[in-house]
Amino acid sequence: MNRQDALALDAADPLAPLRHQFTLPEGVLYLDGNSLGVLPAATAARVQQVVAEEWGQGLIRSWNSAGWITLPQRVGDKIGRLIGAQPGETVVADSTSVNLFKVLSAALSIVQAASSTRRVILSERSNFPTDLYIAESLARERGFELVLADADALPGLLDDRTAVLMLTHVNYRTGRMHDMAAVTTAAHAAGALAVWDLAHSAGAVPVDLHGAGADFAVGCGYKYLNGGPGAPAFVWVHPRHASAFQQPLAGWMGHAAPFAFTPGYRPAPGIARYLCGTPPLLSMAALECGVDTVLAAEPLGGMGALRAKSLALTRLFADEVAARCPQLALASPADDALRGSQVCLTCPGQTELAYPVVQALIGRGVIGDFRAGDPSHPADALDILRFGFTPLYLRYVDAFDAAVHLQQVLDSGEWRRPEFNRRHAVT
Repeated sequence: MNRQDALALDAADPLAPLRHQFTLPEGVLYLDGNSLGVLPAATAARVQQVVAEEWGQGLIRSWNSAGWITLPQRVGDKIGRLIGAQPGETVVADSTSVNLFKVLSAALSIVQAASSTRRVILSERSNFPTDLYIAESLARERGFELVLADADALPGLLDDRTAVLMLTHVNYRTGRMHDMAAVTTAAHAAGALAVWDLAHSAGAVPVDLHGAGADFAVGCGYKYLNGGPGAPAFVWVHPRHASAFQQPLAGWMGHAAPFAFTPGYRPAPGIARYLCGTPPLLSMAALECGVDTVLAAEPLGGMGALRAKSLALTRLFADEVAARCPQLALASPADDALRGSQVCLTCPGQTELAYPVVQALIGRGVIGDFRAGDPSHPADALDILRFGFTPLYLRYVDAFDAAVHLQQVLDSGEWRRPEFNRRHAVT
């Protein structure tokens, strides 16, 4: 492909108008939306409206007059449209880690009530660390065992000791995507529940929680949902479980009647019991703007159209890198059906290369990110150069130009410069 070919693809792209929803810095190719989404153009004015009008003028009256009290459910329902949930099944609250603690605790309680012999939480060894840390702490507290394995080995480990299978739908390191329906079916066949982390899925790939028969799901708001740094997360619980157990963080917003101010806790029905403390209104207002940018694709084909463009972008970039940068290897699946919305690369035989190359690219305005390898496990020992592709605002020419910049950084030895080899606190 040449650059004119990429420009021709952009000229024919029916999703191109969606790019105008965002504030994009000049001279930046942003391939890190899988870590932090771009600022929607509507967000600053909306947050200012909440600050100046709803808070500044409405004051405490805005809990009623501006609908603050129902914002977790309203934004939750919008996210639900992207993940195959029905209205009233999803709420926005807290962080992904906190929500995972809630749903995993509830899942363990459900299993524990039915069986005293199921004592294993099963997960992928390369799952996102916060998920594993939460599972480890709950396993220790509740007398369960956390068992970790490579993705391909997981089906063979599902047995009559498994209580919960906990997975991230799209792996953060490689972009490998699980077949949610098949994996959930296998878990249920073994008598286990399935808990899914949608951090790298919601807004990036089509998700059908009901179609897959999932039990619980959580996800963050600041990646493909463009909710801003530290945006609140979301939690979904299948209706068959929603009122079965109260989650462990029994805060007042999850009470059946929070303004009755009774001393004893009585959980709200359904998903509302997964709320905890007072919702962060400014952050939720920003998140709603971000979710709206994804929902704007619905008249243009919705998540199906976004997925098709995402695959085309990642294929273009991976193909150009393969042709231009023979020293790099693809760590993401080449098979479209197995790949999320990111391309991950390694540097076999040159372990020192990944970090400074990413920094050199950032110095050029091509923003991706770096993920360190795990030397204790050969399959994950290599460092990762990670590039996320958000089809809402990325163009085909951006993917092409990023590959050219990567080639130039490698060919010129630019990555050797001292400033690109100094480690930052956030990588």
